[in-house]
Amino acid sequence: MTTEVLRYSAFTRDGTGGNPAGVVLNAHCLDEAQMLSVAEAIGYSETAFVLPDESDPRRTRLRYFSPKAEVAFCGHATIATAVALAHQAGPGELLLTTMAGPISVVTQGARESITATLTSPPAHSRAAGRSSLGRALAAFGWTAADLADAYPPHVAFAGNHHLMLGLRSEDLLADLSYDYDALATVMAEQSWTTVNAFWAESTSTFQARNPFPPGGVVEDPATGAAAAAFGGYLRAIGHDGVPGRVEVLQGHHMGAPSRLLVDVDPDRAVVRVTGTATRLALSPYDEVDLA
Repeated sequence: MTTEVLRYSAFTRDGTGGNPAGVVLNAHCLDEAQMLSVAEAIGYSETAFVLPDESDPRRTRLRYFSPKAEVAFCGHATIATAVALAHQAGPGELLLTTMAGPISVVTQGARESITATLTSPPAHSRAAGRSSLGRALAAFGWTAADLADAYPPHVAFAGNHHLMLGLRSEDLLADLSYDYDALATVMAEQSWTTVNAFWAESTSTFQARNPFPPGGVVEDPATGAAAAAFGGYLRAIGHDGVPGRVEVLQGHHMGAPSRLLVDVDPDRAVVRVTGTATRLALSPYDEVDLA
């Protein structure tokens, strides 16, 4: 038995970079062990699996697997899947069911320039606990003095939990390195999916980096779920740039420049994240043998 896996890079910037995701459009014959096996073979931070929603025929069910485990929600794999489906059936609105709850995605544009906008699960944010924050900072070799006063450390949610760390300088972000095992331990204890370390270029443009030890990935080049959570965080702290649109630039430190557009509405709990996705060239893993 073989499974066809499409490969897309989501949140590309000027047609390059982005975060690659696997997409399995007909996953109804696969069980959980087989989905994990496919995700391991592909080796991307996430692979999305498209299934029918038996409880509501109007909706499509998505499941996401990292090479290590199932993930409740993944923004870049959602964008990749939406563009892949638009390439097959044309742009429009998709109603999706995920472990994090129902979401919608709207695709628009011509075939080679399709954009997708996902509406996140309800977002919320709270101050990070002192002990877990201290351990996370220690894993990076940072202290509280390295954090920007205008951006208090929070744990934000929009499908997954993410630690938000606003840094005082661009140099701190550029020089980011960390103790993988130490950070993985505290993240597992706190059920954080990524750490969203960021620096504010302005009130509307942010550079970000996302360590992702729970997925077995040192760093994610574009993280849609973290961007959605970041939007909810900015709303929670009363940031001057919201309501409105902010731009998150991620991945250029890894040679994979990515652009995520985040729209925050003060009257709704959800956040909208927009990006593009590009079909990648074929690879030996486009068909995974599960026999």
